[in-house]
Amino acid sequence: QLQLVESGGGPVQPGGSLRLSCTASGFTLDYYTIGWFRQAPGKEREGVSCISRMGFSTNYADSVKGRFTISRDNAKNTIYLQMNSLKPEDAAIYYCEGFQVTSGSYCTRAPSVYNDWGQGTQVTVSS
Repeated sequence: QLQLVESGGGPVQPGGSLRLSCTASGFTLDYYTIGWFRQAPGKEREGVSCISRMGFSTNYADSVKGRFTISRDNAKNTIYLQMNSLKPEDAAIYYCEGFQVTSGSYCTRAPSVYNDWGQGTQVTVSS
């Protein structure tokens, strides 16, 4: 069962940056497509970005395009989400999750496809 740990969240001022990390332990992420998701109070979980297992494909929600960048370092078993130009509406708990695939170019931001959500990491954007 895939177990991932999110980190890197915290308070930041509008316009600031954060880099979130999603790390697996005990197994390799080489065969997993990974997505980043967020959930703000009173709102549904939203797919923010995803990356295919080989990193060939990425996808972003319109609300974060041009500001967020997803990347992966399979050697470090870690997926990153670089978040720049943060806005108050980006504040949420951010989660990563994934599943095993054979395709090197497939990823999806649909939360319904993923299971077993972890604790997430809190991102707060305020002045």
